[in-house]
Amino acid sequence: MIEIKNISKTYTIGNQKLCALDNVSLIINDGEFVSIVGPSGSGKSTLVNIIGCLDTPSEGNYILDNKAVEKLGDADLAEIRNEKLGFIFQKYNLIPTLNVYENVEIPLIYMGKNSVERNEKITAALEQVGILNRIHHKPAELSGGQQQRVAIARALVTNPSVLLADEPTGSLDSKTGKEIIEILKKLNKAGKTIVLITHDPYIAQEADRRIHIKDGRIISDIRHLQKDNLIF
Repeated sequence: MIEIKNISKTYTIGNQKLCALDNVSLIINDGEFVSIVGPSGSGKSTLVNIIGCLDTPSEGNYILDNKAVEKLGDADLAEIRNEKLGFIFQKYNLIPTLNVYENVEIPLIYMGKNSVERNEKITAALEQVGILNRIHHKPAELSGGQQQRVAIARALVTNPSVLLADEPTGSLDSKTGKEIIEILKKLNKAGKTIVLITHDPYIAQEADRRIHIKDGRIISDIRHLQKDNLIF
């Protein structure tokens, strides 16, 4: 379970202080599919970076699976990122000189898995996202949608309990974007907790729960969304 308690995040730029998050609290239960939606600069990416242990709050508490994350050191945070969290980004973040197999393999190498175990996990992850037939291709030889499938496989390969998807459809056309969302839905039905960050209300409504953030604050939290129930 993800529990955020009264978190604020302030950045200092020159002589000015910028408040990216202002006293935010929320709970995301295991197995939920949650979208966090808001305009550019609303604080949604800062929030997901804190959830993903890529950033720390200026104030407040973050509890992940009953562990106070803000009290952990760098080594423990890295372990959480490797074992509990999977990251999916808008720009895919694939290494251009490596092929599909090698890109997906990277997290397993960091975890010290042997070659046999790596091969089993990589094959399973690529099958899950329907990209196994491109295993020897490099990113430049793939479409945007195919690259995003590889990125999802890389996030899946360590079997994390939570997938954090930051604008995963932002660089894709609408048809391909829907295909990526369908993959996330299937992963959610298989038990993964999904946290989807987006500025697009129509993408956000695909989740079972939508959190609307604006000016660093949560202004609505709606469960069981209906497509005719958009509030903006």
